[in-house]
Amino acid sequence: MEIQSAFNAGVQGFQQATEEANKAATDIARNTLSDNEANVEPTSNSAATTSAVNEPNGLTESIVNLRVAEVQAQASAEVIQSADENLGTLIDVRV
Repeated sequence: MEIQSAFNAGVQGFQQATEEANKAATDIARNTLSDNEANVEPTSNSAATTSAVNEPNGLTESIVNLRVAEVQAQASAEVIQSADENLGTLIDVRV
C-alpha cells in the first residue's frame, strides 16, 4: 500500500466521520427541540413525570451514531498518524 493512499483513506474516513457527526448532532437538536416544544403545554404532575421518562423518537439512535462517528474519526486520525510516521521513517532511511 502506498503511503499516499493511506493518507487519502484516513482523510476520507475523517471527512465521512465529520459528516456523520454533523448529521447526528442535527438529529439530536431536532429531537430535543421537538420534545421541549411538546412539553411546553401545561400538564398534571403525573403526565409531566411520564413525559420526562419517555425518550423522543430516534434520540438514542442519534446519540449512538454520534459516538460511532467519534470512534471513526479517532480511527481515521490514527491511520493518518501511522502514514505520517511511515513516511518519516522512509525519509530517514533514504537520507
